[in-house]
Amino acid sequence: YNGEVYNTDELKRELLRYNIKPKTRCDTELVLWSYVIWGESCPKRLNGIFSFAVHKSGEKRLFLARDRFGIKPLYYTYRGESFLFASEIKAFFECGVTPTLDKYGLWELLYLSPVTLKHSGVFRRIRELGPAECGFVDEKGAHFHRYWRLEARRLEETREEMIENTKSLLVDAIEKQLVSDAPLCTFLSGGLDSSVITAVASASCNREGKTLSTYSFEYENNKESFKTTLFQPNSDDAYATWLSSYLGTNHTVLTVPTEPLAECLSDAVISRDLPGQADIDSSLWYFCREVKKKHTVALSGECSDEIFGGYPWFYRPEMLKRSFFPWIHEPRARISLFDDAIVKGDEGFAYISEIYKREVSEADFLEEDSEEMRTSRIATRLSVDYFMTNLLARKDRMSMAHALEVRVPFADHRILEYVYNIPWSVKFEGGVEKALLRNAMKDFLPKRIIERKKSPYPKTHNPAYEARVRKMLEARLENKNGRLGEIIDKKRLSSLMEGEDVTWFGQLMSRPQLFAWLIQLDVWLTHFSVNIV
Repeated sequence: YNGEVYNTDELKRELLRYNIKPKTRCDTELVLWSYVIWGESCPKRLNGIFSFAVHKSGEKRLFLARDRFGIKPLYYTYRGESFLFASEIKAFFECGVTPTLDKYGLWELLYLSPVTLKHSGVFRRIRELGPAECGFVDEKGAHFHRYWRLEARRLEETREEMIENTKSLLVDAIEKQLVSDAPLCTFLSGGLDSSVITAVASASCNREGKTLSTYSFEYENNKESFKTTLFQPNSDDAYATWLSSYLGTNHTVLTVPTEPLAECLSDAVISRDLPGQADIDSSLWYFCREVKKKHTVALSGECSDEIFGGYPWFYRPEMLKRSFFPWIHEPRARISLFDDAIVKGDEGFAYISEIYKREVSEADFLEEDSEEMRTSRIATRLSVDYFMTNLLARKDRMSMAHALEVRVPFADHRILEYVYNIPWSVKFEGGVEKALLRNAMKDFLPKRIIERKKSPYPKTHNPAYEARVRKMLEARLENKNGRLGEIIDKKRLSSLMEGEDVTWFGQLMSRPQLFAWLIQLDVWLTHFSVNIV
């Protein structure tokens, strides 16, 4: 068992009806009793982040389950007649499984990384139990199914009721996740999402006569070199410290120096088992290590954009009509840097494009949905099933590498189920992204924060960082034991190094991040001795 259950009080009351009184305060015991009483339907009763397996003595049958958003990982594979399962892919390699990458895994890495496809472990024959899936493994094989899915439903409420109910669900989700026997803090960027969580958490601490601890993150020399972009319109630093003072929290600004930011690229990819989000991963790895020195549990603001419609593809339909995942601006840019005789770029593009088309076609609607509402439903499903699972995987691996438990209150299925069916006109009222969230939480936060434009997790703008990762990449390409040289087109890469800086993949990935990602790719191929077939 791995995770946290937030509705423990409700579960205990339910179990009392069966004359069951848990002997401990441990979630694990509650989960096990839930399986004993409710069997295969027990995951439906759990509100939290979890993955677990139950082996029933005397039967050659194993039950596996994962939380609705896939916040906690669970992978599986076969080795001969043995069924193996683990929280981390690297565990299989300790059991004799060969790390093998075929063309499908290559396409996933070079077109979509850090996002992965549903059920994919990227390595050949390694699978991931999907979010909201459970089932049995027996002598006949694996039998998994979804126990929860997002559905389009008619919501007959007034605008005011929708706003009030949204506020109630959010406050309840945050307060449930504040329960902890260990020191707890929040990550506070000064953006809307982290500020909502911090404001509710701070109010709860104040009622108990306590002061909430908060952390914001910064990069060395970032203020001097910060550049405004469509996706990152302003810096977090001033907003975070100002709101901390307003709420009266005990605030710490953590700054990562350039050298550790580059050096931690290797640590991040080994913790994640896959190339990830370059310095966005390595910085979080570093920050979590620092936070762990004083705190064991943290609350973070991920998943709000996916649920409330914070990304441009929610309100810019042309981004969904490109027949490719909308957060990938130039799908062929990254793969063009590799030897096409090996990666077969056109074939891979057709393969990934078909998967995207299938995902879009499976979205469900109500007959009365407007065109805007249909667009928002498609965007929500894509964001939740792909973009959000990547962000959750990143947060889980980077934090758990240091035994820091990071909770994500927005990732409560009750919130998503409800908000998914609120009309887009309410979510995007006045042409403002996440207007529903702003309206619901305006009593908790000052106007300066409520009206702040979305600004994602920060990246470094320090030119010294690009110089450092460029040198690291060149060294790895010259290393005879490095693996990147087997598949990269060195002429095209050299041209890129001397050309104009552009965004290569994702929202924030410009040339320094591409260099860092290539370093991560080489570390991954080398460290895990990946066999490319």
